[in-house]
Amino acid sequence: MNQIARSEAATDKRRAFYWVWRFVVLAVVCALISVIVIRAFFVDVFNIKSDSMQSTLNPGQVISVDRRAYDSAAGVTPRRGDVIVFDGRGSFLPYSSSTSIDDLLGMLNFAGGSHTYVKRVIGVGGDTVECCSSGGELKINGQPTSEQYIYAGDTPSDIEFSVEIPENRLWVMGDHRSVSQDSRSLLGASGGGMINVDRVAGKATNIIWPLDQRAVIK
Repeated sequence: MNQIARSEAATDKRRAFYWVWRFVVLAVVCALISVIVIRAFFVDVFNIKSDSMQSTLNPGQVISVDRRAYDSAAGVTPRRGDVIVFDGRGSFLPYSSSTSIDDLLGMLNFAGGSHTYVKRVIGVGGDTVECCSSGGELKINGQPTSEQYIYAGDTPSDIEFSVEIPENRLWVMGDHRSVSQDSRSLLGASGGGMINVDRVAGKATNIIWPLDQRAVIK
């Protein structure tokens, strides 16, 4: 092979290498964009870090969050019994400042910053929630309610309260009532620990990790 032929072969190899890497970079960028779009607008994931929702959800589990479950503008909001993921700023974290990571996650609409919580909806706008009935149950609009999901051995609440939920607000509690810091913890504070429906990231639908613990969240 003469010098010209060797030079042309080397040029062809460089060209091929360039196009392969260009394709790889483009594929990675497209994949990242797809993940961002899916997590921001359709389905996100959330890592359970506390025991406040035991035994429904346990630390170390990863859950899927349906971002399309609610649309407050269309009047589709969480219902009693739903397990939701929400931004606690302005209610659970009224005075906290966010980190740059939190700001990025918020900008991308991801459920994963340090200000994000998972709890169960107990009362919605217009409801009156009270603790407790003569039988020790929570009362919603004057009626005792059975809560099969409460952590074994816990009572519905060790704190007596009676609250009226304003429209577009939610009263939330953890299933592990004896350890959960929830709406009860902010009684008397600004906002009373009630969550604005606009702060809800989505509905917790499934446990997806570990694989041997996969289940529908009820």
